[in-house]
Amino acid sequence: MSPATASAKSPLSAVQLRRERPRAGVLRLTLANPPANALSAAMIDALQAALDDAADDAIRVVIIAAEGKLFSGGHDLKQMTAHRGDADSGRAYFEDIFGRCSRMMQTIRALPKPVVAEVAGIATAAGCQLVASCDIVIASATARFGVNGIDVGLFCSTPMVALSRNVGSKTALDMLMTGEMIDADRALAAGLVSRIAQPDHLRAETEGVVERLLARPPHVQALGKKAFYEQLRMPLGEAYDFASATIIDNMLMDEAKEGIGAFIEKRKPQWPIR
Repeated sequence: MSPATASAKSPLSAVQLRRERPRAGVLRLTLANPPANALSAAMIDALQAALDDAADDAIRVVIIAAEGKLFSGGHDLKQMTAHRGDADSGRAYFEDIFGRCSRMMQTIRALPKPVVAEVAGIATAAGCQLVASCDIVIASATARFGVNGIDVGLFCSTPMVALSRNVGSKTALDMLMTGEMIDADRALAAGLVSRIAQPDHLRAETEGVVERLLARPPHVQALGKKAFYEQLRMPLGEAYDFASATIIDNMLMDEAKEGIGAFIEKRKPQWPIR
């Protein structure tokens, strides 16, 4: 893919998602279907295709952003409701769309490189799930977050999975059961957000974080991201055994040899090229 803007694979998805290469090593994905930036079937497919393509070694960091006042309002409820007239009342369609969405969210976690969410507006339901699935979240001070499906009689069960792996159970259940939105400050305190920036400095804050990510060795980032999410599922003792094996493997990597050597010699490391 060239550094210039490149669309996703279908004409419809090109309307939904904008791909850009603002600099070498960076892929910026912008949800471009305001006002809701809904996670419609087309948007999910476009995100999945872009994330699959981001496995390319030329991509070091992925940014997910959005146009308009909403980062994403979640699933397209009108699209879903249209299938209630199906012979099975929509069950097959619901199974398909939620399955595809879950796969896309898990692809973010499995991608062996940092995925950064840049959240300028409101993220609700599956939109909040998308935020929670990213590795680093930079939010505008005016951003808000919610899993408010309960307001329309729908418990946000799939967003709950990502949310509950970011924030404590009391905060998660409060959000899920009341539908109440939380602001950026509370989201930061709860662990859903990594950093907050003033609205006019949001892009600059993101670029600063990306700059730091690009300056670090990619193979160590990949090893670390995989290890981080794997150890979360383990009992304490098993996690320490796993982490010890991981850091031993890391110590034997050329990156660690160079980085530690540079620290001792008080020079800037020159990361190995693979």
